Amino acid sequence: MLRFWFGVICCLIFCLSWITPAWAEEPLHVVTTTTDLKSLVEVVGGDRVFVESIALPAQDPHSFEPRPGDFQLLKGAQMVVKIGLDHDLWIDSLLAETGNREIQRGGLGYVDASVGIPLLEVRSTSIAPIDGHNHGAGNPHYWLDPGNAEVITGGILEGLERIDPDHAEVYEANRSRFLQELENKLKIWEHQMAPWRGQPIVAYHNSFPYLARRFRLNFIDFIESKPGIPPSPTHVAELLREIRDRQVNVIIREPYESDRIPRLLSSKTGASVVTLVSSVGAIPQVQDYFSLFDYNIGALLAALEESNG
Repeated sequence: MLRFWFGVICCLIFCLSWITPAWAEEPLHVVTTTTDLKSLVEVVGGDRVFVESIALPAQDPHSFEPRPGDFQLLKGAQMVVKIGLDHDLWIDSLLAETGNREIQRGGLGYVDASVGIPLLEVRSTSIAPIDGHNHGAGNPHYWLDPGNAEVITGGILEGLERIDPDHAEVYEANRSRFLQELENKLKIWEHQMAPWRGQPIVAYHNSFPYLARRFRLNFIDFIESKPGIPPSPTHVAELLREIRDRQVNVIIREPYESDRIPRLLSSKTGASVVTLVSSVGAIPQVQDYFSLFDYNIGALLAALEESNG
C-alpha cells in the first residue's frame, strides 16, 4: 500500500512540475510617458511586456496635462519609463499619488531614460523662464538622435532585469538584435544625408538639435522666439532676412504646430515647408522607432532635393 501511495505522489509531483501557474506567464505591465519609449520597451521586452504610454503622440508634449485615467494606469504598473529632464515633469507627482514606491524614483521599477545621454544645451535651471517652457536642464528631445537608442535601451534593459531577473537573457538577446539592426540603419541614413551636411535650416520649435548633430545639419534659427513663445512681427522680419541671406531652402514644422508663419516665410523666400514628426504614432506611417527616422529622413531628403533642383 505504501508503495502505491508513493507512486501516486511521485506522479503528482511530476505532473505539477509541467504546469506553470498562469500568473507566472503574464507579461509585465510597463507604462511609459511617450510612445517613443513604448516602442523601445517593446523592442527589449518582447512578449514579456505589455506596454502602455500616456502622452498623445500628435500633441505638443510641452502642453500635455495628465488625465484622470492616467493615474489608474500607473497604479497597476510594475515599471515606469520616462524621458526625464523638463519633458515630463508631471509624471513624478502622479507616481507619488499611487503610493507604489517600487515605481517611484529610486524604486526597482523606475527608469529615467535620460541617464547616460550626452545632453545638448544644458544651461542653469536656477532662473525660471518668464514665459514659454524651460530647456535649461538640457534639450529633452534626445531620442531624435537614433544613435541615442543604444543608451535608452540600455536603461530599459537594466530596469527589466531588476524586476524580472529570471528573463535577463531574453531581454539581452532582444536588445542585441535591435542594436544590430540599428547599426545597419544608421549606415543607410548617414549615407543618405551625407550630401546635405551643413545645410542651413529653420525650424518652428527647437526639437531637432540631436538629429542635427547626428546628420551634421545646421539649424540657424527658430520660428518661436523662445521655446513655447509665438514669434513677434520683429522676429518674423528677422527670419525673412536670415532665410534670404543664408540661402535657407527648408523650413521644418511639426503636425501640431501652426503652418501660418511657415507658409508666410515660404511665400516670401521660396523655401520649402516640410513636416517632420517627433513621436511614434504622430502620423499613420510612423508606427515604431525605426519608421520614425525612415519617415523624417525621407521627408527631409525630398524637400532638400526639390529645393536644389
